[in-house]
This record gives sequence, C-alpha cells and structure tokens, in this order.
Amino acid sequence: MGIFNKKKDYDYFECFCEVAKIADDSASYLNRVMSEFDTAQIPEHVENMHKLENAADIKKHELTKRLAHEFITPIEREDIATLSQQLDNIVDTIEDVIRRIYMFNVTSLRPEAAEFTQLIARSCAMFSQLMKEFPNFKKSKTINGLIIEINTLENKGDKLHAESLRRLFTQPAAPDERLVWMMIFDSLESSLDACENAADLIEGIIMKNT
Repeated sequence: MGIFNKKKDYDYFECFCEVAKIADDSASYLNRVMSEFDTAQIPEHVENMHKLENAADIKKHELTKRLAHEFITPIEREDIATLSQQLDNIVDTIEDVIRRIYMFNVTSLRPEAAEFTQLIARSCAMFSQLMKEFPNFKKSKTINGLIIEINTLENKGDKLHAESLRRLFTQPAAPDERLVWMMIFDSLESSLDACENAADLIEGIIMKNT
C-alpha cells in the first residue's frame, strides 16, 4: 500500500494536481485583486473566488468517495486523505482573505497586503509544480528544491507578518482599523502556512516511500 501504482483507473495524483492548479489560480486571482484594488468589484471577486473554492471541494469529495471504496491505494490511505484536506485548506485560506476584505468593508489596502499576495502567488505556483513532480519523486531532480523554496517563502511571510503588525501598532491608526488588519494579516499568513504544511506532508510521504 506504500508503493505507487500508476495502473489504477482512478489517478489520485492527477486529482492532487488539479486541486493544486485551482489553488494556483486562486492565488493569482487574489494577487490581481490586490494589485488592481477596486472596492466596487469586491462582491464580484468574492463570488468568483467562491467558485474556485467550490471546484476544489468537488474534487475533494470525488477523491474521498473513491477512497472509501478502494482496497488498494498508491500510497497509504491516511496520507491520501490528509493531503486532500491540506490541499483544500490552501484554497480555503485564500478565499478567506477576500471574504474578510468584503465583510469588513475595506476601502483601501495597506501596502503590505500586496507583498503578502505576491508571496502567496509564488508559493502556490511552486506548489503546483511540486504536485506535478510528486508521482515521479524517485527520479525528480527538482522536487526537493521546490519544497525548500515553499518553506523559504513561508519564512519570508512570517517576517512580513511581524513587520506588518509592528507598523500597524507603531503608526497612527484607528482601533477598528487595527483589528481589521490584524485579522486580514493573519489570513494572509495562514495561506502561506497552508502551502508549507502541504509541502511538508509531501516530504514526509516521500520519506516513507523511499
């Protein structure tokens, strides 16, 4: 059960790649929203982002339903289920950013927001590449580098998060603005954390299967 089997009718790794691509599209979309911020367009962006999140959910349910009826799987069933959840978490956390901007009626962005979304977009692009390499990890020459790069981007996000909060509390700002941006910065950091968590899980799966 811990050996990859490419002859199964259902391709779990292809499903992983498809959800990773949805995460990549979501991150790119969020980055574009932040770089071309227009409050009038936020309700439409919320709807569009939810469609991406729903597409990821459909893939997750499809995989879970298949997993429940299969006796033999390419990697351990628990790893498949956990990785599926981690992939879904990436899309959920990205959607949460735009949802909070809508809920709190944010009318202007702090400059750190765009820095965060650039990191998230890069991280999700790296993760999408990682998922393409995952089925052939024994021969891949790039998979370890991709995992390291995702970890590096998360570390940059941690530093940016700390610096963003410090500026938030050392520069003039209304109390409600501080509260709102604390929550938005937390959501942005969570997106990078979700990418790193998924990449770390893949690293663990590889170690168990080599």
